[in-house]
Amino acid sequence: MKIFQTAMFLSLTSSGAHGFTVYSQEPRVGTRLDMSVGEGVSRRSSLLSFVAASAVLTQFPPLALARLESVNRPDLLPKEPTLVIQTEKFLTSGQAKRIDSMLASLEKDTGFRVRVLCQNYPNTPGLAIRDYWDLGKEGQKDDKYIVLVVDQFGGRGNVLNFNVGDGVKFALPNVFWTRLSAKYGNTFFVRENGIDLAVTNAIDAIVACLRSEDGFCTAPPDEGQSLRSLGM
Repeated sequence: MKIFQTAMFLSLTSSGAHGFTVYSQEPRVGTRLDMSVGEGVSRRSSLLSFVAASAVLTQFPPLALARLESVNRPDLLPKEPTLVIQTEKFLTSGQAKRIDSMLASLEKDTGFRVRVLCQNYPNTPGLAIRDYWDLGKEGQKDDKYIVLVVDQFGGRGNVLNFNVGDGVKFALPNVFWTRLSAKYGNTFFVRENGIDLAVTNAIDAIVACLRSEDGFCTAPPDEGQSLRSLGM
């Protein structure tokens, strides 16, 4: 089902991808997007196409009329392995290190793979993150992944955009991402608290829910609950 015909402007397409869902808060909250690039082309053929431009689709519909240039820049990838990539430095070194450690521990304990990309399109590695993080490969069965892409797009829209593998939806259904993006990614929250807090709060909420006793959330916990569940 195509919600936005303008999804065709996304040009960072690739073959052989797993199913996934892109979530961005504005203007249609939590909309599931078919990232196909044409009739008869499945959404499985465009994993991570949102990396450079998903927020543009939902936050700036007029921009969707023009096709964005494909981005595939492995030269922008860090030389050392990391779960947090910043081509735009929204996080301090300490914050990035804390998140990286938290996500590595989460993956080891639960199998859920959470990654963070902070960018300022077109300054982004784009599709190169697929190989770097080993996501969405042909025949790959592991779809328990979440990629958080942080991009301000001129400060005019929600900064938190999520690429969610199908293996996550039973633990964190669509409504969770809608509420998480609305709570921390909106322009008011970012203006009052900073984009770094938007990112760290969102990651804390995701980790807290995936580590919870139920292993299921429909809404992000409050900050106090999140920290307590992380043993802080």
